[in-house]
Formats: sequence, structure tokens, C-alpha cells
Amino acid sequence: MVAAWQANALAPAALAAASAAAGIPILHVSTDYVFNGAKSEPYGEDDPVAPLGVYGASKLGGELAVRTANPRHLILRTAWVVSATGNNFVKTMLRLGAERPQLRVVADQQGCPTSADDIARAILTILPRLGDGPYGTYHFVNAGQATWHALAQAVFARAATYGRVAPLVDPIATSDYPTPAARPANSRLATAKIARDFGISPRDWHEAIDEIVDTLLKEAA
Repeated sequence: MVAAWQANALAPAALAAASAAAGIPILHVSTDYVFNGAKSEPYGEDDPVAPLGVYGASKLGGELAVRTANPRHLILRTAWVVSATGNNFVKTMLRLGAERPQLRVVADQQGCPTSADDIARAILTILPRLGDGPYGTYHFVNAGQATWHALAQAVFARAATYGRVAPLVDPIATSDYPTPAARPANSRLATAKIARDFGISPRDWHEAIDEIVDTLLKEAA
């Protein structure tokens, strides 16, 4: 708990204060976990926040610290981040799918699978304009929505084009797969604001997932 607050709230607070003292803006990356997931539609930047656990609360603390310490800030919330590197859902599914004939994957959480590469590209688009604004809070996720179950099926469908045998993927409820950090049932984020202010139009998540699976399986070949 202490480590979460140090990394997610105190560290951004120090960076925001240092950047303000130096007269430069700051871009801070945050998360869907600041919401409780009770909304039936995608979350907008101005929707009320209500984190479910320590991680979300500490990330919200970081947002508040950045806003307080440096008025020239841009907070970029994202969600369901996947990549060809690091530990993430896509790599886990490929590994488990190669080891087991049957998997159980949560099917009652909604989100927007999002490529880490696409987040990086969005940040690179924002940075040249950061000095002059606009400032505030923005959302970036890949277009479309999915459940974890649907995402797993998309991963295995793409892997099948490389000759991988897809396991049977059974849909289960969140209650059947408890995790240490409570995850919002709805993690969908609206991206109209970032499209309007920065001209960033996220590509469909299926395209991003195909690219990640292609990279991983071509490397493994």
C-alpha cells in the first residue's frame, strides 16, 4: 500500500512541483481505475471519479497532485494496455494457450484494449504542442470495446493464422476469478476530446491486437 502511494501519488507530486518550478509543463499518465465502473456508457474526462481500491486511489492522488502543483499539465488516462513487450494479457494468453487445451476468461468486464505503441504515438503527437496547451485531462484508448473473453478469442484467432491451435475459452464471471485489485466492470473511455483538441483518432483495437500477435509470433518463428 505504501509503495503504491509513493509511486503513484508522491512521485508525480514531486515531478509536478519540479516542472512548475522550472517553468515547464508536465504530461502525466493515469488510468481507468480512477472510476468505479458503474456507468453504463464510456467514461468522459469530467465524469465523477470513485476508485475501488488502493491502486485506483493512489493514481487519483497522483492526478490531484499534478493538477495542484502545476497548472500547465496534461493528464492522459488510458486502460487495458497490451504490448509485444513486458507482462500483459496478450502475452499471457499466448503462453497459456500453448500450454492448456482450455482456459477460463472473465466475460463481464468491458473495456478498450489499447496498444502501448499507440499510447506512445499519441504522446508524441501531444508533446510538441504541450508548451502552448491545451491543458487538462484527456482519455486515450483504442477504438471499439471488448470483454477479456472477447479479447482472448481475438488473440487466438490471429494466432491460428500462424498454425497455433486455439484452446477452448470458457466465459466466466468476475466473481469466479477474484484478483487483489478490484477492477471496474466498465473501463471504457471516451476519446472525443483528444480527437477534437489534438486530431488523434485511435485505430480499432482489433488492428492493434493483430499487430502485437504478429510481432510476437514472427519473433518466435
